[in-house]
Amino acid sequence: CETCSKEAAKYRCPRCMKYSCSLLCVKKHKLALSCNGVRDKTAFVPVNEFTDLNLLSDYRFLEDVGRTADAAARHCIVHSPATKRLLYCLRNKARGCNIELKTLPVGFTKRRENSTTFNSMENKFYWHLKLIFPHCHAEYTLKGVPDDKTLADILKPYIDPVESDPVVCQRLKIYTASPQSDVRILMKIENRNRNSVRYNELDASRSLLDNLKGKVIIEYPTLFVVLKTLKNDMVVLGQ
Repeated sequence: CETCSKEAAKYRCPRCMKYSCSLLCVKKHKLALSCNGVRDKTAFVPVNEFTDLNLLSDYRFLEDVGRTADAAARHCIVHSPATKRLLYCLRNKARGCNIELKTLPVGFTKRRENSTTFNSMENKFYWHLKLIFPHCHAEYTLKGVPDDKTLADILKPYIDPVESDPVVCQRLKIYTASPQSDVRILMKIENRNRNSVRYNELDASRSLLDNLKGKVIIEYPTLFVVLKTLKNDMVVLGQ
C-alpha cells in the first residue's frame, strides 16, 4: 500500500495508479492528491502499450464528446443576443485596459466555468481566477476577485504562515515554510508554439489589473505559484 506502507495492496486507483489496501487508505490518498478516482480517458498511452481496449475507449470517448458538443450547440441560451452582447462588452472593456481577452467557443470547459464580470458602476473587473501550486499538486479556483487587489493579498489565505487556513496551510506547507522572497508568480504566455512554452513573471506587490496589462488572457487568468529553487522546468521569458 502506497498510503500506509503496512498492508498488502488490494486496489489500484484508475486515475493515478496508486496502490491501496483498504477503503480508508483509498480515501486518504484521494484527499492528499486531490484525486477523484475516475479514470483519465485522455491519459497518454505509449504506442507499444496501445491495445484494442485503448482504441475502443478512445472511440467511445470521442462519441461522448460529440454528443456533449452537439447538446451544447443546440442550447438556446448560448445563442441568445444577451449572451453575445455580454461577451462583446467584456472583451471591449478588457481591450480598454490593454488586456487582450479571448473567449472560447461554446462547449469548452473554460468557457462554461468562467464567471468573470465587469461592474460598470465601479468601472472594475471581478475576475474568475485559478491558482496552481505545482510543487504540491494543488489547484484552487477563486471567483469575483477585484482587479485592484494585489497578488500578495490574493495569496495570503493560501501561503501566509499566519493568515492562511490551517488545512490549506498543511497542504501547502512547502510554500509556507519557505521565505516569501522565494515565491514566484508566473503566468503562461499564450499563442506560442507547444515546444517553446514560456511564462511571464508577475509582481506580487502590484494589483491584478496592473499585472494583466499587455497580456493575452484566454477566458480567465491562471497563475502558477512556484518557488525560485524548484521552477527549473518553467522558463521565464527572457531567461
